[in-house]
Amino acid sequence: MLGNKIGVISCSGEECLGGTISRLAVRKMMEERRPGKVSTLCLPLFIAGDGGEREFAEKYPTIAVDGCSKCCAKRAIEKYSNKVAGSVDVAEIIGADKALEKPLSTRHLTDLQMEFVKQTADKTCQIFDEIIAKQ
Repeated sequence: MLGNKIGVISCSGEECLGGTISRLAVRKMMEERRPGKVSTLCLPLFIAGDGGEREFAEKYPTIAVDGCSKCCAKRAIEKYSNKVAGSVDVAEIIGADKALEKPLSTRHLTDLQMEFVKQTADKTCQIFDEIIAKQ
């Protein structure tokens, strides 16, 4: 079993709601749903060429959680390291228009937006569980 040798990279876009949902969903997954079983990678460091981030994604399954259909995390992983083990596009869950809405402070998210975080975390956990099942 790979345990914490599965990586997750979330969207780093702060200009849209989808990015906020992406980051909160990954945090929820790591802290509540699969604590101690997954490693997070930093997309800005990954893109900037950090060897540790890229090397991890080359060696271990990595899931991209993107805030919109630009899929920056997925594209970066596949360009600089390896094929993604799975990907989540928040825009497919909440709709493209909603994903591109202006972000709110995490203290001011609505119940509906928190439901979007839950749905995104659920999808990410599903992919994680599928990777583990293949081991």
